[in-house]
Amino acid sequence: MRPWERVAVVGVPGVGKTSLCKAVSLNSDYSHINYGELMLKTAQNRGLATTLVEMFRLELSIQYDIWKTVAFQIKDRKNVLLDLHGVDCFKEGYLISLPFEIMNPDLIIIIESDYEDIIKRRLTDSSKKRFLDRQSHLNEHIKMLRFAMINISARLGCNLAIVNNNDFEICLKQLKLILN
Repeated sequence: MRPWERVAVVGVPGVGKTSLCKAVSLNSDYSHINYGELMLKTAQNRGLATTLVEMFRLELSIQYDIWKTVAFQIKDRKNVLLDLHGVDCFKEGYLISLPFEIMNPDLIIIIESDYEDIIKRRLTDSSKKRFLDRQSHLNEHIKMLRFAMINISARLGCNLAIVNNNDFEICLKQLKLILN
């Protein structure tokens, strides 16, 4: 039996979560679940949005309903790497996006990286239109994420790891060590 059934892999946009989760899931029994993609599919099925940008422009109450629907769809899944931001930044402020009250992770892994690496990834990711944060804003977002995940980990009694993704291969090796 694997030590972790539900692993939340969190980080700011552009830190490399999705690439890392896909790479880990290729040679393991973990399946990769991209929370944002599932939210978008739900929004599309409801005729509310066709792109992530459109979905994240919906009223927060509508986004919350989509977020909650997805959480209930996957709450009983086992052996998953749940790929999501963990904390999202809106004009109203920061909002925890890890549905810890619906599906409890056994482990939370925060992926972090230097500002320059994140901006470089955002600029070269042709699959999404990425926002280029100021360094001070991105650093604040990272601190808020870390603070929120530490608190959630303490509340749930689940483990927490922080992994640096300044070198993809080294980070991937560290993730594999943590997961096995």
